[in-house]
Amino acid sequence: MTPLIALFAAFGLTLTTATSAHAATWESSDQWGTWNNGGYILYNNIWGSGAGPQSIWANSYSQWGVWANHPNTGGIKSYPNAKRVVNRPLNQLNSLSSSYNVTVPNTGAYNTAYDIWDTDYDHEVMLWMNWTGPVGPLGTYQTRVTQGGHTWDVYRGSNGANNVYSFLRVGGNSYSGTVNILPILRWIANQGWWSQSEPIGDVQFGYEITSSSGGLNFTTNSFNVNFS
Repeated sequence: MTPLIALFAAFGLTLTTATSAHAATWESSDQWGTWNNGGYILYNNIWGSGAGPQSIWANSYSQWGVWANHPNTGGIKSYPNAKRVVNRPLNQLNSLSSSYNVTVPNTGAYNTAYDIWDTDYDHEVMLWMNWTGPVGPLGTYQTRVTQGGHTWDVYRGSNGANNVYSFLRVGGNSYSGTVNILPILRWIANQGWWSQSEPIGDVQFGYEITSSSGGLNFTTNSFNVNFS
């Protein structure tokens, strides 16, 4: 191969790789970039102080990802996520479950978590599926419980605006699987922390990023929420 042909071949390969890497149905670098797809809402959601650039892309609600370059400082910078709105009282739900499959970096500081809210945003339930770096839950340790197909260490606290119940998965980080969410929400009600008829609003799933210096990729290979 001549040097000229080699140069064009190399350039063609680079161009093709770059195009395929960035080809997505939807992309946004906006702070509050939002996309509706298949009954779900995707949200870039850069909300913390001192945040750096972040871009979200998606081919569907089930296949999406984020590139984030947040500085190595304390405090949560963002929570890019996909959500499905339930809008049904807890005692009128027969089922509520979700499956996930993610590819995440082994550096930085973040957690991959469900964020489940009531309709008034008075109560927040976090289910930590995996985490890396110096991150931790809000509130104080309550107990260890097995519900929804996983064992959790449970923390309870308040951020001043709403109650927060954090469930940290026991037994190592999980990057794919299924969570039966309904028994967890009923368990919270049985503790008297919220009503048995609490109206369940959003079921969100995403990446709560504290730092990702230099730029890190977070990929949701598949995700869904089902309820009846």
